[in-house]
Formats: sequence, structure tokens, C-alpha cells
Amino acid sequence: MNFTLYSRAGCPLCEDMAAGLDALGLDYAEVDIDRDPELKARYDWDVPVLMGPVGEVCRHFWNPIAVRDYLARLG
Repeated sequence: MNFTLYSRAGCPLCEDMAAGLDALGLDYAEVDIDRDPELKARYDWDVPVLMGPVGEVCRHFWNPIAVRDYLARLG
């Protein structure tokens, strides 16, 4: 299952979320919102945002419980 982590360089919360994903061994693509004006307009003050194949998993802070619940719902 692939996830997308919307983040930006120099964001400690983004780094925390990436570390949490790494610790769980989850595959994800990290997308720097500052490289895309549309993504920056959408997520500017909301990073990090973790999206899964069926919608948003969590935003602002790493939430391992939300990630585990999301994975359980997808079965």
C-alpha cells in the first residue's frame, strides 16, 4: 500500500511523520509542496499531510494510532 506525504523542507513535523512511517516500514512518496504552486495553495499551513489510497490519514502531527486504524479499515 502506498502513501503520499505532503511536506516541505525544514519542517520538523514533516520529519517526524516521515520517521514514523519509516519506523512502521510503510512505503510512501514524499512530495515537497513548495515545488508545486497548486499543492502549496492547498496545503500551505497544513503540512505534514499523510494521504493513503482512500483519502487523508492524518495531518499536522504523526499519529500512529490513526495510521494503524486506517490500515485496519482497509484490511
